[in-house]
Amino acid sequence: MQFKHPEILYFLSLLIIPIIVHLFQLQRFVKVPFTNVAFLKKLVLQTRKSSHIKKWLILATRLLLLAALILAFSQPYFSNHKINEQQHFSLYLDNSLSTNTDGEKGNLLQVASQEIIENTSDKANYSLLTNNSYHKNKTASELKEILLKIKNTSKKTDLKNILLKIQNENKSNSFSKSILISDFQNIKNEDIRNLPKNISLVKLSPQQKNNLSIDSVFVHDNGTTNFEVNIIVKNQGIGQKNIPIAIYNETKLINKQVFSITENTTKKVVFSIIKTPTFLGKIELNFKDTYSFDNSFFFAINTNSKINVLSIGKNASFLNRIYSKNEFNFKRSNIQNLNYNLIQKQHLIVLNEIKTIPEILTKSLIEYVKNGGKLILIPHKNIGILSYNNLLNKLRIGKIVSNRDNELKITTINYNHPLLNNVFEKRVRNFQYPFVKSSYISTLKNASTIVSFENKQPFIQQINVSYSSIYWIASSLEKENSNFINSPLIVPVFYNIGKQSLRLSKLYYTLNNHNSIAINKQLGKDEIVTISNTQTSFIPLQQTLQNSVKITTTNKPIEAGFYQIKKQKNVLKNIAFNYPTNESLLSYLDTSTIKPKTFSTSVKETLKNINDTHKIQWLWKWFLVLAIVSLLIEILILKFFKP
Repeated sequence: MQFKHPEILYFLSLLIIPIIVHLFQLQRFVKVPFTNVAFLKKLVLQTRKSSHIKKWLILATRLLLLAALILAFSQPYFSNHKINEQQHFSLYLDNSLSTNTDGEKGNLLQVASQEIIENTSDKANYSLLTNNSYHKNKTASELKEILLKIKNTSKKTDLKNILLKIQNENKSNSFSKSILISDFQNIKNEDIRNLPKNISLVKLSPQQKNNLSIDSVFVHDNGTTNFEVNIIVKNQGIGQKNIPIAIYNETKLINKQVFSITENTTKKVVFSIIKTPTFLGKIELNFKDTYSFDNSFFFAINTNSKINVLSIGKNASFLNRIYSKNEFNFKRSNIQNLNYNLIQKQHLIVLNEIKTIPEILTKSLIEYVKNGGKLILIPHKNIGILSYNNLLNKLRIGKIVSNRDNELKITTINYNHPLLNNVFEKRVRNFQYPFVKSSYISTLKNASTIVSFENKQPFIQQINVSYSSIYWIASSLEKENSNFINSPLIVPVFYNIGKQSLRLSKLYYTLNNHNSIAINKQLGKDEIVTISNTQTSFIPLQQTLQNSVKITTTNKPIEAGFYQIKKQKNVLKNIAFNYPTNESLLSYLDTSTIKPKTFSTSVKETLKNINDTHKIQWLWKWFLVLAIVSLLIEILILKFFKP
């Protein structure tokens, strides 16, 4: 038993006063002479004994009355914490996209929010953590306002980060209770088993167990006047028939069809659309299932900007064929007639078969690379090694060691290299190997091999430097020295280097991911670009490179749809964002396998049980009743107990 006002208990010492009064103010008996004393002797003794018993009973009732009143005013109670110790709740409410679906009582997020509101206590404070916000030490009324405005978000918070914030919060509160409210989508058993014992778990369960979602979209150019839009639809659950699907150009309906899909499979649906300079595609599945957010998918087709490529040195017809006019602005110049002003305007420069690199060209190339330009080095068969090493040393990427005159075959392809990824349908082991008669041995830093010789030495390497890449070819490609230009490898290697010199925007990007977007536009020193639509606008992280701008997005935007990249009021590019596909997975934690952890399915019951456990049971009323009963007993003794 605890007391709200324990200082009042000192008044119990005053109970000595009625004891003293009763001991020293006893009623004295007066003897009256009577003729027949013998007859009354027994009666006098009995009366005196009864009177003493009555007085002691009255003393006991008065002491009980006073003690009960003193205890009542000290306000005693039963509880496992002190009355002046404020109760604190650390709540994690999962507001990810997967909680935007119906459970038994309605929308999972809305029902959970409402049950929290209905079971809060005015005498407690709360810290609320969601996937996109953190509200610390809020009262019940403040928490209510926050929960009424809560919305689903594409942002996902790692369970470890959630626990870290809750633990830090609990350190500053001597009495705190933690509750995790989630559907536990894509959570591993090991993550839950390691949770502290004092955390209560509430699992939100969707009512439906089937879901159709648009997994991805890709566009194929078949060389005609149309594009083929390929849509991958994923089915989780039983098979479905006659599902309507439509494609829009922004809000205009272009085409629609129906399809069927078997149980737990994917299906490709193809639409044909007319080629236009800009197409803002939206795919719609007209189907009611577990999640609705994944029934829409956005993609944007932009007119591709041409990539500027400059070849310096010997004329090479194979470069003209690879860097065609449809996709590239290809120019060639020899050393004598080179316009150095062109260098900083290029996306890719090919240094082709130059014997000696002039110092002025070296300085221009170093500045070009530092600004993000890509560079291919194809050496002459009789180079001035010192001039090449001068460039390589100033770029801090290594050096050329020596010349090698023995013939070598080019035998090994690094299929996992990003430059050749998805280029070949299968890995060919036996093919007609190209050869070189002479080559150069080099030691290069931060280099990855793309193609190598039969002796495992690199033939083509990619050297990564800050904000750029340099490609080194280990031998001359002229016909007298090598037949590599006749090999099928020549086209994908040089073409992909050219295409990756400007990373063109993809059809779509994913929210809450690290996205890099390249804009083929040269900006002034103080100019910036913005990303916006009709509802929102923000300035993304951006880096001005050589004749282009690299934009990076992570936490913004927060909603799927179409956006525009603008320089002031000029639209530079249309882009599309979609929600993460892992939010569509019907993969939930199996709570039956988690022991000794127990899960609740009701936020209301969990909060009620915690409140009942820490409920204060006041006792002052019972002591007041005891005082009244003592007073009544005293009255009855005085009235009916006659000695």
